[in-house]
Amino acid sequence: MPTPIVTRRLPLLLGFLIAVGPVSVDMYLPAFPAISRHFHDLGAPQISLAAYFIGLAIGQMTMGALSDRWGRRRPLLAGLAIYTFASLGCALCWSVGSFAVFRFLAALGASAGVVIPRAQVRDLAEGPAAAKLFSKLMLVMGVAPILAPMLGSLSMQLASWRCIFVFCSIYGAVAVALIWHYLPETLPLERRTELGLGAVGMRYVEIFLERNFITHALVVASTAAALFAFLAGSPQIFVGLYGWHTAQYALLFAATATAYIGFNQLNPVLVSRYGIAPVITLASNFLLFCTMLQVLLAWHPLGPFPIIIVLLLGEVGFGLAMPSAMVGALSHHQAHAGSASALMGTLQYGGGALAALSIGAWAENSATPMAVVMLVCASLAVLAASLRPRVILARAETKNA
Repeated sequence: MPTPIVTRRLPLLLGFLIAVGPVSVDMYLPAFPAISRHFHDLGAPQISLAAYFIGLAIGQMTMGALSDRWGRRRPLLAGLAIYTFASLGCALCWSVGSFAVFRFLAALGASAGVVIPRAQVRDLAEGPAAAKLFSKLMLVMGVAPILAPMLGSLSMQLASWRCIFVFCSIYGAVAVALIWHYLPETLPLERRTELGLGAVGMRYVEIFLERNFITHALVVASTAAALFAFLAGSPQIFVGLYGWHTAQYALLFAATATAYIGFNQLNPVLVSRYGIAPVITLASNFLLFCTMLQVLLAWHPLGPFPIIIVLLLGEVGFGLAMPSAMVGALSHHQAHAGSASALMGTLQYGGGALAALSIGAWAENSATPMAVVMLVCASLAVLAASLRPRVILARAETKNA
């Protein structure tokens, strides 16, 4: 079975599938204060967000192994069908507990849409070519963080926060239809694995202990955790603390997403010229610098706009570090890209759950919890980047160029 050609339509479709993640999170961020009021629990939104991240962390381990064994299409169809029905459950939930359970189940299904398209990129390309394809996916996926908060704010104005999850259910149904009709199978039969549960576990241990993978995956996880800290903390800062309207917050989020897309599209240019390793080093250190500024602004408040400026600058780190580090983590794992991608996603969303829970537990009506958690995450990203086997990665880049 030959590997499918990368047509113009395929990156669009894979980007749409990966976007199930930001759609499921970003769309309900403006509703955090309303959800808190509905359940009479200030920490309810962060609990639901942490439950979602835990579901993604667990689900990706399963979906990655299934996709290496059964191919990419069938696990994608099953996972997004689960996501569709669980999102309806979120719209009908009756308590904080039921809301968290349905968010967890939705994440288990959505994990297929998060992890498998990344493995399909590895099926189709490697090295700088994979970095360019990842950037195309990020460009498509980047539309979701721009539009999703606006749609969430509109739902709040016209109906209620529950309608947000009705939309998520519709998104899942459309994704299932697109997979069924248009997505080719990218994993040939001869490259599929037939492993039992014990062997799958040993594979994850083997991947985890491989230095090139774990250092790059920790860069991804720590950078993503800093981003998730922003997602968990910013609604309380701008809507709760500064009294912004949900539409204003949606515009702010659209601005940060646009900055992310813009910097992300610089990634293939910089990688082609300087290589993956220098780009990761530059991006992670710049993110650390920006989070230090955030802490200073939290301790000496100057209003919302200095915070916004530093957040926009921080998108340099997010936009450049994550796609390059993803390529670095998967560079030695073509034979089981699904499992490697799943393990990387588990670390990524496990870190996101810890970041969200930390901010939820730190019940303070200020920018300090978000800023401190982001600083810790950025520091860990810099540490992980410093431990990478750069000589090995440089040889791999030269070979794949």
